[in-house]
Amino acid sequence: MGVCGAAFAAALTAPAQANGPADHGPNGGRPSHWELKDSGTDARFRGLSAVSRNTAWLAGSKGTVLRTSDGGASWRNVSPPGAAELEFRDVEAFDGRRAVVLAIGEGEASRVLRTEDGGATWSESFRNTDAKAFYDCMTFFDRRHGLAMSDPVDGKFRILSTSDGGRSWKVLPSAGMPAAQEGEAGFAASGQCLVSSGPRDVWLATGGATRARVLHSSDRGLTWTAGDSPIPAGDPARGVFALAFRDRTHGISVGGDYRADQASPRAAAVSRDGGRTWATATTPPAAYRSGVTWLPHSRTSALAVGPTGTDLTTDGGRTWRTLDTGSYDTVDCTQAQACWASGEKGRVARLER
Repeated sequence: MGVCGAAFAAALTAPAQANGPADHGPNGGRPSHWELKDSGTDARFRGLSAVSRNTAWLAGSKGTVLRTSDGGASWRNVSPPGAAELEFRDVEAFDGRRAVVLAIGEGEASRVLRTEDGGATWSESFRNTDAKAFYDCMTFFDRRHGLAMSDPVDGKFRILSTSDGGRSWKVLPSAGMPAAQEGEAGFAASGQCLVSSGPRDVWLATGGATRARVLHSSDRGLTWTAGDSPIPAGDPARGVFALAFRDRTHGISVGGDYRADQASPRAAAVSRDGGRTWATATTPPAAYRSGVTWLPHSRTSALAVGPTGTDLTTDGGRTWRTLDTGSYDTVDCTQAQACWASGEKGRVARLER
């Protein structure tokens, strides 16, 4: 962990206080905490892309896309025209002007749209025409290369690929994809069921079947291997919901059962071999978690969020403790030490230290 990463983690890991997740950071001041920002809407934002401390993008229900360039003090509604019937569940932003959003759903409800002018105009670069496909998540390796994933079609997860920043897409061959289990699918809960690290490695999280799994590709989605996860599945509402890899080896997975009246034991797991094997967290989050991210420049600290709160690990995912009880669906941090979270009823917050 670098000096900046150590200071950032220390601000969170100090003793908890009643009015915030952690006590005073190394430089004093008020405790670290999520500071809510007024989004001006009641949309549910499961799509979030943190660009910097000042700039972030949100994508959510009712075709809503918002962008801030002043740290959340104000939000510009940059929703694509005519998109009110779409459900945006993922957004990948390259900066304050360029972003790609994914709409989910059966058949033509699954679409990809792209903007190059901060959301002033949008172009639709992909519309699914296969009634059996349902796209869930999207990730980018860099500004040009990215993937999107669909629930299984003809017995295999389907992968969509772009090499021009989302301007055009093509379905990759399925020969290198293992067969899906009966009932297996991804969860479009946080935009984190498909994640990448580095120039070629990508992971896909599943649930719904007898066993939850994490699939890994080291060649940008052409060939995949599958590893079983200890996070319970066996029901359409249970499995791995989100992944975060800080490099091509070290990963964290979170999930559980998204139904509020169901317990979620073993809701987190860790991998040290690129997702081939997973170990259950010794002290997992107390409830279902839908989003997870590593803290900037840290090798050991990460945040997980869900409808009942935010949890922190400082030992690489082995043990977790609750920092906050606010409801969030997804969380994202930038290398510039800015963390954002978003969720239901227009909720969006930035981590303040």
